[in-house]
Amino acid sequence: MEALLVLALMMVCAVHSQPAGFDRYGWIIGCDETSTRVSFSYNGEIAEYFDYEEKQTVMTLPDFADPIVIADLSKDAYSAQEFCKDTLAVINDAYMNPPEELEPPWTSIYTKSDVKLKTKNTLLCHVTDFFPPPVRVSWTKNDLNVTEGATLSPYYQNSDGTLSVFSTLSFTPEEGDVYSCTVEHRALEQPQTRIWDVQVEQSSVFPSVVCVVGVCLGVIGAAAGIFLIFRANALCSCGLT
Repeated sequence: MEALLVLALMMVCAVHSQPAGFDRYGWIIGCDETSTRVSFSYNGEIAEYFDYEEKQTVMTLPDFADPIVIADLSKDAYSAQEFCKDTLAVINDAYMNPPEELEPPWTSIYTKSDVKLKTKNTLLCHVTDFFPPPVRVSWTKNDLNVTEGATLSPYYQNSDGTLSVFSTLSFTPEEGDVYSCTVEHRALEQPQTRIWDVQVEQSSVFPSVVCVVGVCLGVIGAAAGIFLIFRANALCSCGLT
């Protein structure tokens, strides 16, 4: 694999005072995954370097340059090489293997059709907004694991790069049954569970009772009205005679 970075380090930097000014000198170590270069700089120029193939220090200053006293690089060249390689490996690993971005899922559970007791239906567990795959989806019925009739769809990519998936469970609702869908994903500290219980709306008898009572009261009221009308007519007839 090609090197991601070339590492260059100024290991030692010193400033030496002279009557004419300041002289700068120091160690420079550079390396990639295949080679290392250790050199000594003087006032911005390379004064010497270590040749690893020849295993010796090579002077680079011209003969007419002012004489300076510099260290023998061969004493520390191999330890510097090891240090540079180890440092480069750490940096490359950090860049080439960054921490994985994790997005936890959001889960919902619902039925495909309106619920009717003892009528076959389908439960859907919608798992969305997670990354990366995979997720594990499991079902229970009344706290017992269920695998028969369960399916898992392919992964679908959302517009933001996260993923969605559907799990379905075929079932026949019975009153009192409780189902759950549990999702496991590496971004979750603990499994995420959604619960669904069988709830069927029962038609109330109260409206029918009210209706019957109303009809009865209406009939009684009509009968009472007819009775009063006949009685009033009878009284009137008696008064005329």
